[in-house]
Amino acid sequence: MRRFLCLLAAALLLPLPCFGESETPDAAFAVEDENTVFPPEEYEFDRRDSVRYESDTLIYTIESLRLDGTLCLLTKVWVQDPLRQIRKVNASWGESLSSSLQLFRQLPEAVLGTNASGYISKAYPELPEGYPGESSDYYYTTLGSLVITEGEVLRKLEEVPFWGLSLSDRGITLHRGSSVDSVMALSPRQTWAFFEPCAMQVNGEDTLPEKGSWTLADAPFPRSVIARVNRNNYLMLHVPNREDSYGLSLHRINKFFFSHFRTEWVYCLDGGYSSALIYREKKKNARPVQIAPGRQQVADILCFTE
Repeated sequence: MRRFLCLLAAALLLPLPCFGESETPDAAFAVEDENTVFPPEEYEFDRRDSVRYESDTLIYTIESLRLDGTLCLLTKVWVQDPLRQIRKVNASWGESLSSSLQLFRQLPEAVLGTNASGYISKAYPELPEGYPGESSDYYYTTLGSLVITEGEVLRKLEEVPFWGLSLSDRGITLHRGSSVDSVMALSPRQTWAFFEPCAMQVNGEDTLPEKGSWTLADAPFPRSVIARVNRNNYLMLHVPNREDSYGLSLHRINKFFFSHFRTEWVYCLDGGYSSALIYREKKKNARPVQIAPGRQQVADILCFTE
């Protein structure tokens, strides 16, 4: 069995362009067309498999690449049991924000993590249209009419549709204006949410606002983006916060996913200087390493465990 899993992991190491429908690691990262050349000419990998991790229940690779000269980190993840192995950690609810690394350390079993939900602070006090509460309700908290962490419901606004991600036995599910009751019917264990237009593409359709209508999508920023291939396979693209980089627009990142991957959906977890990617090596007492360092504190993080 272990030998078989090693072969699957070896298949995962190949930087291939498209995904199949199967939920096993080797088939998920299989080539759709033998004649496809990857990577294409528009970018090049700095290092092939800069980070690799494998166990019986979790396999991931982190590869560095350049889009329009901008350094990016592409992470491919296979997880055996999403409901158990995808976790969330909150900053102190309603009180303060924390760094992604601080929150990651609160979950010793986490081996891979990213900043997740956006947040409203006193610097960005605008309330979503139709929100029934006061402005102070949103300070230093994740956006969203429904906020659930480890099965505990921290916010449930019946009157406000839910825009964001939920985790249930189906894996991570994207919601676009769903009723709170319909989300709760999935028995979600975690939720993450950002601005309403953060769904970038769904079933092959570009769902970003048109260029020129939303600065967050148009302007080049550091980014944290997640995509679902199927229940067990996910992609993340991080544009690190670097002094020598202006970042990328969501439209440019959307073009990258459209060109090279087949996904069920792509979602922007955050856009700005909180972008972070953290991993822990597979060895005893390994310390977490942050390779896309966030300069801003965050409301919560999304993690993968064994």
